[in-house]
Amino acid sequence: MEKEARYIVRIAGKDLNGSLPICMALTGIKGISHRMARNIAIAFEKETKIPFESKIGVLPENLDRALEEIVFNPEKHGIPAWSLNRRKDFETGGNSHKVMNELDFALRRDVQRMNETKSYRGLRLSWGLTVRGQRTKSTHRGKGPVVGVQKKDAKAAAAPAAKKEGGPAPAKKEEKKK
Repeated sequence: MEKEARYIVRIAGKDLNGSLPICMALTGIKGISHRMARNIAIAFEKETKIPFESKIGVLPENLDRALEEIVFNPEKHGIPAWSLNRRKDFETGGNSHKVMNELDFALRRDVQRMNETKSYRGLRLSWGLTVRGQRTKSTHRGKGPVVGVQKKDAKAAAAPAAKKEGGPAPAKKEEKKK
């Protein structure tokens, strides 16, 4: 008789979809990309002999801790340093992999440190502008209210309303005589 699958599996403080393969489900954790998730799943397979393509919901509950240990300490389980997200950390000088709230806190500290030194990148990040030389004249306008389109819409909506009320009709353009 086959054991029932769990539809929600809690790993690293995050509820993951139990109907997905291990490597796909791990991408739901903040700080784990598809490449890192595959590396973690392969390391998990080497330790437990469970195929990395198997669904995370059919894993026994006692193996959740083993998977969580690999997520929090990937460098101890043979995952290469190039796949970690905090290589040559500014404060410690070592390699580490941060996930969830630790990652948010580390990024916030980095931006704060850059702001204190008044670096270009830190100031642009704090102002909400682009950092890597992108154009800002025509793009990256989604952060505030829309200006040009609203004016057009307002004029178009006001013209039929003015006709119904008997107000002044819009002026017609005169044709040029040849």
